[in-house]
Amino acid sequence: MKKNMEIKREAIRENYSSVAKGSSSGCCGGSSCCSSSADPKEISKLLGYSEDDLDMIPSGSNMGLGCGNPIEIARIQKGETVLDLGSGGGFDCFLASRFTGSEGHVIGVDMTPDMVSLARRCADEEGYENVEFRLGEIEHLPVADSSVDVIISNCVLNLSLDKAQVFKDAYRVLRPGGRLAISDVAATCELPEEIKNDLSMISACIGGSIHYKELGKLIRKAGFDEVRLRAKKNSKDIVRDWAPGISPEDYIASFYIQAVKPV
Repeated sequence: MKKNMEIKREAIRENYSSVAKGSSSGCCGGSSCCSSSADPKEISKLLGYSEDDLDMIPSGSNMGLGCGNPIEIARIQKGETVLDLGSGGGFDCFLASRFTGSEGHVIGVDMTPDMVSLARRCADEEGYENVEFRLGEIEHLPVADSSVDVIISNCVLNLSLDKAQVFKDAYRVLRPGGRLAISDVAATCELPEEIKNDLSMISACIGGSIHYKELGKLIRKAGFDEVRLRAKKNSKDIVRDWAPGISPEDYIASFYIQAVKPV
């Protein structure tokens, strides 16, 4: 069992390492996912980002990854500390820093060294002094207890092989009153076994998805209140082309996920 989990984890890491190196456009990217012809800017617009958003962040940080725009629901305030789970090239971290201001702080955590290197390079080149990137797994965050105001994430939780532990550690690092603002995919029906066990489908943000009702239960069990899961109106447009031939929209949907750590 442990060996099988490590095989899956390494497949995910290798896939997103290749994305960071520019040898693949990656999955979780909306229309034309996994296609080298996909335009990251157009994909990001489909996910809910504005032209202004895209013009204000380092271009190298946008690889067209994700299934929504968690910044839309995060309500980030000046001076807050924001944590991005699975920060990739730093795209959402750079957007979040506009809202925290220089008095706030943004931390990105990613398990892929190449992604962390890319994000750090973008931050250095563009002079983002209130953003930092740490190498680590979202199940075991390299972040102090009760030190974060809001956690964001974009289509990464489905990739975790221990989702319950992700929410437990998210609860640990949030301050009382802190909140989750996550965009992710969840299953809307039982996934066929051939999809759940296919490494390419797992890396494509499909095979590792669990039912949205089960996802809500895990969040509540971790201790969170005010748990809300809301499917995006254009979810089918977002996920339809992630895996040509299997119609992903019949099995998964893009959700906005919100919750609060009790005071």
